[in-house]
Amino acid sequence: MKRGNNRFVAGVPEHPHQDVEHRARTHYSQSPSTALLGCSDSRLAAEIIFDKGLGDLFVVRNAGHIVSDSVVGSLEYAVEMLKISLIVVLAHDECGAVAAAVSSQQKNPSLLPPKIAGQIRPIVPAVQAVWLRDNPSTPYVDPQKIDTFDVGRFHLRGCVAELLRESELISEAVAEGRLGIVGANYRLVEGRADASVAIGPINTDT
Repeated sequence: MKRGNNRFVAGVPEHPHQDVEHRARTHYSQSPSTALLGCSDSRLAAEIIFDKGLGDLFVVRNAGHIVSDSVVGSLEYAVEMLKISLIVVLAHDECGAVAAAVSSQQKNPSLLPPKIAGQIRPIVPAVQAVWLRDNPSTPYVDPQKIDTFDVGRFHLRGCVAELLRESELISEAVAEGRLGIVGANYRLVEGRADASVAIGPINTDT
């Protein structure tokens, strides 16, 4: 993953496993080594960022990379059935879901459609943690005075912790040394994904 991202950053991607022959070989089965939970943001296409191809990544995406029942079920499938050895949770800067969560905590927030409000609700604890850390006596968030990238980092660590908390299967795989989890932050301009948190065995050849 790191080598592929380095190629992407340098502008020399190899575009592996995207030829006709490989497409045919993956017709009946898949054997990815890595699952990735990322944001639905259109600038966060995992196979491009990490210079991967067909069958290399098992990707789960939603706005704000929120841990939900469907996300946990999908990642458990990747761990149990596909025998992946790594889960990457990928956050990024300039995240619209994070910005919406920040705006929802200001004094007179605009009302959001119910489903959108529900989607961003899990990010609110990270907003509050960052805001109250620096502004303990001010209950309402000023969107102009909060570091949204810092909010994203708090949310990322919360997502990794929630995966372990919500899935006995995933936490057991980590404890048994069969699975590692990496939380990474992606910078849109640089194109680089940097690990922020790592749990369990991490295979540097993955």
